[in-house]
Amino acid sequence: MSSDEIKQETRVRSSPSVQSLMDLARRSVPDLRRNAETIEPVPASRRGALAAQLRRTLDWTRLPGLKPREENRPQPRLMVRLLRSYGIFVLVPTAAVSFYVFALATPQYIVESQFAVRGNIEPMGSVQLGMYQDLIQKHNSQDSFILRDYIKSRPLVEAVDAKLDLGKMFSHDGIDFWARYDAGQPVEKLVKHWRHHVQPQIDVVSGVIRLTVRAFSPEDAVAISKEVITRSESLVNTISRRAQEDMLVQAQKEVDKAGERLKRARMALQEFRNRWGIIDPVLSAKATATTIEMLRKDKIKAENDLRVMRDSKLDERTRGVQVLVATVAAIDGQMKELQNRLTTDGLVTDASRNLTQALLEYEGLMVEQMIAEKLNASVTMLLDRARVAASKQQIYLSTFIEPLLPTYSAYPAPLYAVGVALFLFTMIWSALSLVRAAVVDNRL
Repeated sequence: MSSDEIKQETRVRSSPSVQSLMDLARRSVPDLRRNAETIEPVPASRRGALAAQLRRTLDWTRLPGLKPREENRPQPRLMVRLLRSYGIFVLVPTAAVSFYVFALATPQYIVESQFAVRGNIEPMGSVQLGMYQDLIQKHNSQDSFILRDYIKSRPLVEAVDAKLDLGKMFSHDGIDFWARYDAGQPVEKLVKHWRHHVQPQIDVVSGVIRLTVRAFSPEDAVAISKEVITRSESLVNTISRRAQEDMLVQAQKEVDKAGERLKRARMALQEFRNRWGIIDPVLSAKATATTIEMLRKDKIKAENDLRVMRDSKLDERTRGVQVLVATVAAIDGQMKELQNRLTTDGLVTDASRNLTQALLEYEGLMVEQMIAEKLNASVTMLLDRARVAASKQQIYLSTFIEPLLPTYSAYPAPLYAVGVALFLFTMIWSALSLVRAAVVDNRL
């Protein structure tokens, strides 16, 4: 476009400032056109450097307060990165585990034995022991759990250590550094080491205890197993002995109580006989009743004879009639005296006491004596049976799989250990790789 055309198309009011601007534009347009036509093109070798310089100049991260963007570095291929990380985090640790289990680990021998707590409980016939029967019959399942906890306890470890010197067994020079026990450590460390090498397990259904012992020589493993079984049987016997002693003590107490009750009943009966002056009021009452019955028969006979004489019109002053009248009166007096002796007058000077009261008191004393005798006989029989039961071993340890000398080392299993290590390290590496990938993908 020429200056003339611009002048024709542009219609503005004339003013000095606008006119000066238009004059400047008319003078500058031909110069700009001429300069643009004479610009030389950028060589191809400098285009990349100029583009990079322009990008750095216009980069928004170069603003104040913003961190400059890192230069893009060439990244290795994905497969190469995975293999390298797998080798560092999986193969190298697995190789270390393999070196330990194949070259450094000391062979350990495993001895297995099985035993159970049994009860030798015999029936007592038709006699019921009551509360003593509970003392004899033990809950074998509970005893099994007691033995399991006892095998893991410190008292057993100290007892076995005093007998076999566990510190020397677990710390001799041939043992590797990882499995060796330091003999100078406290007993709590020995207990912890013991629980790794001695494992009791219980079958809840059958109550069978399975004892597994790991040691660094076959002889040590067998010795530890036998000593544990011996100590366990000793504990079972101690528990049984305590129950038997308690049973005998309780039975003896009951016998003493029954004997004291019987003694008091007999003393009360003796005091009654001395006080009343009779041995057996029942026999005395029977004898008195028999005498009264005989007197009543004699009276009836005398009355019959007297009636016959009177019917014969004999004079009342006749000696025979007078004798019969006197006989009937004497018999009435005797009968009345005997009846009063049974019910009213009594046998002694105190008339308030009669034979009926003596019989009532005597029967109460005899009932008490009979109960005391029965109770004393019953508890004495229970004491005898308790003594017989206590003389036998009620609870014992039945070992049906004895500890035998192993012929090869079952631990550590090299292939199994290496396989487990490889699997675990692979799982850890996979989890870390997934976490890293998720972080990279979500990074701004």
